[in-house]
Amino acid sequence: MLMADLRRTALYDLHVAQGARMVPYAGWEMPVQYPAGLMAEHLHTRQKAGLFDVGHMGQVVLRGKDVAAALESLVPADLQGLAEGRQRYGLLTSDGGGILDDLMIANKGDHLYLVVNAANAAQDVAHLRRLEAQGVTVEVADRSLLALQGPEAEAVLSALIPGVAAMKFMDSRDFDWNGATVWISRSGYTGEDGFEISLTHGQAQDFAQALLDHPQVAPIGLGARDSLRLEAGMPLYGNDMDAQTSPAQAALGWSIPKVRRRGGAREGGFPGADAILDELAAGPAVTRRGLRPEGRAPIRAGVAIHDTDQGGEPVGRVRSGGFGPSVGGPVAMAELPAGLGEDTPLWAELRGKRIPVALAPLPFITPHYKR
Repeated sequence: MLMADLRRTALYDLHVAQGARMVPYAGWEMPVQYPAGLMAEHLHTRQKAGLFDVGHMGQVVLRGKDVAAALESLVPADLQGLAEGRQRYGLLTSDGGGILDDLMIANKGDHLYLVVNAANAAQDVAHLRRLEAQGVTVEVADRSLLALQGPEAEAVLSALIPGVAAMKFMDSRDFDWNGATVWISRSGYTGEDGFEISLTHGQAQDFAQALLDHPQVAPIGLGARDSLRLEAGMPLYGNDMDAQTSPAQAALGWSIPKVRRRGGAREGGFPGADAILDELAAGPAVTRRGLRPEGRAPIRAGVAIHDTDQGGEPVGRVRSGGFGPSVGGPVAMAELPAGLGEDTPLWAELRGKRIPVALAPLPFITPHYKR
């Protein structure tokens, strides 16, 4: 796709003014890094506060009398038990038991607010339109979306909107800023405390600039966003999961609660339920695991993992990998046999040589959410 054919967020001019290197991403022209560089951006987010433009993500509003029950026919989560003002992580599953997308779902009282991945937004909206037969209206919210992440995020954002300081992890609330309503949730994709702020396109540049005027805030691009989420052990759709990956294989079975599992009060009733619930009960043959390679060279997606230092067939493959600046070394997530013990010797095939890798618990860093 030519750069001229790419969509731009409302913050495009701000990114250019900040010296961002713009790249194609999921049909959008997005900042991959700024002059400070990926390493500095990553560490700034861990130590202070980083501002991310996530306006490429899809935002969807669902309305209807029994909208939570209706959405449970597509998402294996407890949405009827989701309290007003709270949000929850969920999966859209396929008839074959794979993952069509992962998403955040907030209960806004008289409607549900969803945030879906940019690359899947159009197909997700088409999929959600299945709910129209149950009396649900599906509205695409044409708004900008920012994320402010890091230990100073609360102090910075509460200087503009004081009420956010009272929010807890996974809260979702509406606030007023300069006479307009902004939708704010307290979560994120970095392992740090932080917020997502949905606002009109007309507000976006002024709001972003007000945040960037704070000395603790720096703009952060897609490169550091990826290394931050990797250290936090968070899967990325298209890398760590796809339509051929089941929830158990992606190590996301925790998102399917007892009430939707075998013997639960609302067992099944979602696409692929039989295969997904059978696998959760029996345990998957393969699943997502963390890896710490020896040395400084990162191992990236597609690298084969072996259980011998020479010969033999691979036992798995890396699905996400890179250098972890906060960890001080390479980290990766791989699809591997579920029964491997943590001391199992493993090797990665890297440029014709095998380097030792060790199984490691996820996440690679300690999360800092406000509970």
